[in-house]
Order: sequence, then structure tokens, then C-alpha cells
Amino acid sequence: MHEKFEFKLKATSDKARLGEISMPRGVIRTPAFMPVGTVGTVKAMYLDQVRELGADIILGNTYHLMLRPGPERVARLGGLHELIRWPYPILTDSGGFQVMSLSGLRKLDEQGVTFKSHVDGSTHHMSPERSIEIQGLLDSDIQMQLDECVALPAERKEIERAMEMSLRWAERCRVAFGEQPGKAMFGIVQGGDIPDLRIRSAEGLKQLDLKGYAVGGLAVGEPQEVMLDMLDITLPVLPTEKPRYLMGVGTPDDILKSVARGVDMFDCVMPTRSGRHGLAFTRRGKVNIRNARHAEDMRPLDEQSNCPASRDYSRAYLHHLVRSNEALGGMLLSWNNLAYYQELMQGIRKSIEEGRFADFMAETQEMWARGDVDAR
Repeated sequence: MHEKFEFKLKATSDKARLGEISMPRGVIRTPAFMPVGTVGTVKAMYLDQVRELGADIILGNTYHLMLRPGPERVARLGGLHELIRWPYPILTDSGGFQVMSLSGLRKLDEQGVTFKSHVDGSTHHMSPERSIEIQGLLDSDIQMQLDECVALPAERKEIERAMEMSLRWAERCRVAFGEQPGKAMFGIVQGGDIPDLRIRSAEGLKQLDLKGYAVGGLAVGEPQEVMLDMLDITLPVLPTEKPRYLMGVGTPDDILKSVARGVDMFDCVMPTRSGRHGLAFTRRGKVNIRNARHAEDMRPLDEQSNCPASRDYSRAYLHHLVRSNEALGGMLLSWNNLAYYQELMQGIRKSIEEGRFADFMAETQEMWARGDVDAR
């Protein structure tokens, strides 16, 4: 058991990085994909399944857990790990993104943000200190600073104001977090799609000497090229000896291209959300199981997969379940999708270790481009 938070860089392949985060609750192999457990559940999945697929860490959402069941209640029940039966690392976001995107009525100032709950309309105040306090009550292992995420496109003046306030909030979060052996607080680089603001944000956070750094405010509707350009600008500024987390990303292609630039950690609702809507991710690319051509196709999604959902159930049956709005359809496709994401991460890590990440990336993209060659 590791008593402190420690990141070790084990190998590189060009800019792609193979690493390991050691914490008291376990080891996180990087590059890592963190399934999103918004309210203490990875939707439509048993957490035992999530672990078996290869997840070392999951994500919890501070905003949603604050509203229900409430952080004080979670603390009384022994913390989030105990409540949900997940004894491994958990990262919690700060709640800032959801406050900005879900709360219809909000007032933001230097002290924090006052908002109305989307659940029952009750009023709440989230300051940097309260965000860290909530995450502490949840007992998460990696905690994120409170930041302001501006939707793109936006005016430079607005992006700059939010970036500078996020920097001031990062310092307040660091003070509130204090010294917690075995745990970590990450800062979040903001600055929208403006290169010099991204650099200023990264430089400012670097001065705080945090345990890790996230790149936020991307994958919010801007083209992939903009996201990758911002990574090219931001990542070289961040310390090489600290983990780098790209928040809310993304598609398998996003992940490959971001790993190629030096990102270590990812999270996204895409595999489970897509699964609930009938979209499967496979090594042959995306499969829309709602499509009529699957109605009498007895082949599985992927006969070579180790995941029972991918290997043992026919497309015809999955098609029937999804078209009938049966819950099992979303469960099986979510299982398949998370399995594929973790298989992709395993392949990425192995290729970096062998010094052939660029070849692995090209082979993977070629397989996607060929598509489901035997499709009927």
C-alpha cells in the first residue's frame, strides 16, 4: 500500500507517456480512462463489472452528489467509497461545470457562485472553499479546483476574466485543501481557444506546485482541431513530472490524438450515454445497432472481444432490445462500450511501453476506417 500520492513516468513513445499514479487506495495505470459515475453509479453498470473491465479509477460529480444524497449524509454513511462499494481511487470534479451548464439561475462573483438546484429549485452557494469541503466529505482521492468554464465561442474579455478568476480560485482551493497525505488536488487550465491565455493560465497554476494539472474548457462544442491546437500550446508549459488530465474527453479518436500529445488521464460520459442510445464502439468503428440491417444479423458485435456483451449476444438481439426500449439493451451496449474503451487504453499503454505508439495509432485508425467489412 502506498501512503502518499506519487506519479512515476515509466516510458515514452514520442510525446505519448506511460505512467503510474500510486495512492493509498490503489494504482492508476496511465494513460487512463475514468468511467463517469456521476451520482455514485456508472450508469447501467455494476461497479464490479467496471473494475473487471480494467478501470483503476472512476469519477464522481460534486454538483450532483451535493444535491442528493448530500455530502454530509455521504460522510455519515462512511464516505463515497463505502456507500457505493468501490474501494479504489475516485476523482471528483469541482461541480463548476455543472453549475454553469445545468443551473438556469445563477449569480457569479469573486466569492463563488450562487445557484438554484435543477432538482428542486433550492438555492445553494458554491465557493472554492465549499467545493473542497464537499469533496472532502465525499472522501475522494483526487479533488479538482473550482473553476469557471466559459462556453465557446466567447469574447476574449470574457474568457480572460474567467481564466484569471479561476487562477485566484485555484489558490483558495489549494489553501482549503491543505496537506492531505495520500490525496491530491489538481488545478485546471482555462483560457478558451486563445493561446496566450492558455499559457498564462498554465504558468500561473504551475507556480502553485500542485500534484497534477487538468486542461479544462475544451470538448464543449469546438472543433477537434481547436482542442488539439490548445493541447499543443498548453502541455509543453506543464511540468513533465506531474499527471495531465484532459477533462470530458472524449471519442476514441480524441483519446488517441491527445495521448499522442502527452495527455495521461481522460473521462467522458460518451461510452455509457452512447450505449443507452443504441450506439456501440468497437475495434471496427461505430455501430448503430438501431439500424434495420442488424435485425436478422446473428453475429456478435466483436467475436474477438473478452467482454461477454460484445462476444456472446447477437446484433439481432441487441437490435430488438434497443428498438423495444428494453433496459437490457442499454446495459449490454454500455458494457460493450466501456470494454472497448478499456481495451483501447490497454493497447495504448502496451504500445508506448514497446515504443510503437505511432504504429498502434495508425493501425487502430485504419481498422476504424475499414469499418464493419463483413456487414450484411
